Amino acid sequence: MLANPMKPFLAIAAFVALCLPSFAHADTFEIKEIEGGLEVLKDGKLLTRYLTKSGAKPVLWPLIGPHGNEITRAYPMREAGEHERDDHIHHRSFWFTHGNVNGVDFWAETEGHGNIIHKGFKKAKGGDTAVIETKNDWVDAKGNKVCEDTRRLTFGKNGDSYWIDFDTTVTASEGEVVFGDTKEGSFGVRVAGSMKVTSQMGGTIVNEQGDKDLQAWGKASPWVDYVGPVKGKTVGIAILNHPTSFRYPTYWHVRTYGLFTANPFGLHHFKNSNDVDGSHKMAKGESMTLRYRVYVHPGNTEAADIAAQFKAYKAVKK
Repeated sequence: MLANPMKPFLAIAAFVALCLPSFAHADTFEIKEIEGGLEVLKDGKLLTRYLTKSGAKPVLWPLIGPHGNEITRAYPMREAGEHERDDHIHHRSFWFTHGNVNGVDFWAETEGHGNIIHKGFKKAKGGDTAVIETKNDWVDAKGNKVCEDTRRLTFGKNGDSYWIDFDTTVTASEGEVVFGDTKEGSFGVRVAGSMKVTSQMGGTIVNEQGDKDLQAWGKASPWVDYVGPVKGKTVGIAILNHPTSFRYPTYWHVRTYGLFTANPFGLHHFKNSNDVDGSHKMAKGESMTLRYRVYVHPGNTEAADIAAQFKAYKAVKK
């Protein structure tokens, strides 16, 4: 833990302040420093906040959809709202972590859990696109460092839709690291309560192959789209997996109650076989990189042409 938890903000304040004069409402994206993180604005309106600590990890919350409404669950950052359940306190809007790293649970917020500690912003820049880069330490319950990651979030827009590219490199900085085989991971979101399939308000899950709802769980696919209504407007959150990402195409821990994560490690759960081991071992100094695009769109999967959006993302050089 940092002796002075505000040190990262003090360090970044100077360069953010230098950037601020170049930001104007005419720009697509603005980045502003706030207590506890950064705020991202699109066309002068709140898009999301990067919170350096929520529970056991950094998160994005809230995520605002194309009609100006929150499209990720508010709980536990505030009390559960309409159509929401106060379950799974660790499902915090938009995050990346894993349930078994050298035996440490970074996923759940139960006794003995690990923590992902924000160590500082490497970059925060707005304009036609916005970029946030961070460095984070993964530490066990006693404060011992297990590994580290760097994250790059790139924000862009496409008409009424927008996207967030989430590229993260995990490095075995301290010694051997094993990301264990568990379904409890790894990158994803918890969608708004009205969007979830079990609300029976029109929510649906679909992957590239056409598997829907319950059938999409545990399948490998280049992309999955979770579509449903928020305040009477149909919106979708699609997560696309870049071909250069570790173990592309990823498997999906996507649930009809609103959990939506990409997980390339939980193979014995997804394949329902103890003869399969999806764990990944890295020697000291080795790294792995995971790359995803979160594509937020109005309308359903067909209207947003997610297949074409994936084709465009696939062509991006990483």
